[in-house]
Amino acid sequence: MATIKATLVISAILLCAMPVYVQAQSNESSSPVAVAPAPSAPSGGGETNPDRPVLQHRNPRYKIQRGDTISIAFPLASEFDQTLTVQPDGYVNPRGTASLYVQGMTVPEAVEAFKKAYSKILHEPLIDLDLTDFQKPMFIVSGQVGKPGQYELRNDITVTEAIAIAGGFTPQAKTQVFLYHRISSGWVQVRRLNLKEILNGKNVNEDSRMQEGDMVFVPEKFITNFRKYVPYSVGMYLNPSSIFP
Repeated sequence: MATIKATLVISAILLCAMPVYVQAQSNESSSPVAVAPAPSAPSGGGETNPDRPVLQHRNPRYKIQRGDTISIAFPLASEFDQTLTVQPDGYVNPRGTASLYVQGMTVPEAVEAFKKAYSKILHEPLIDLDLTDFQKPMFIVSGQVGKPGQYELRNDITVTEAIAIAGGFTPQAKTQVFLYHRISSGWVQVRRLNLKEILNGKNVNEDSRMQEGDMVFVPEKFITNFRKYVPYSVGMYLNPSSIFP
């Protein structure tokens, strides 16, 4: 009899404890679990994949360059108004404060740099900055054209119009041309265009718009193989053959 009573007591205890255990298990399964974030996909930058370029932002702001002239005005302290020329080393020498390195900055970035410099002598200075003289946008046409060289990009023009500005094709020129477009600080994109078809009214949408820094190369002979992306260097524009394997 004692054994039966002990068995009944143990069974009752287990039945009472089971809902608690089930509830605890349910709570554990529904509680948030920290999960390591999935690795992000490669961005295509130079560090992740050195064989692919990083595309530039659309409509990038102009960056101050050597030789540019900037005018800064202080609405509440006109005695500091001045015009400065960016030196060959990228610095300017503003009145009343130390030299500032502004090469590569956009206008808003330069304003913040001047504010930080003048905050040492003025309380919360207000500064207006304008570019009064700057590097004009240019493009280059080289190879078999009448007047190869560098031209100012004043209007919205296409590749065929750029070649016309450069004197048109020479008798030795082929109508298959190459367009260099710089897409990052270290890469240039190369496109092959068949201008014969474009001039005959076919695929006219492929007549690309020229952008600042673009170069058109008109070869003397037909070329079938070329590299779509080539590393950029200062001497690259002087050696268009770098795109051909």
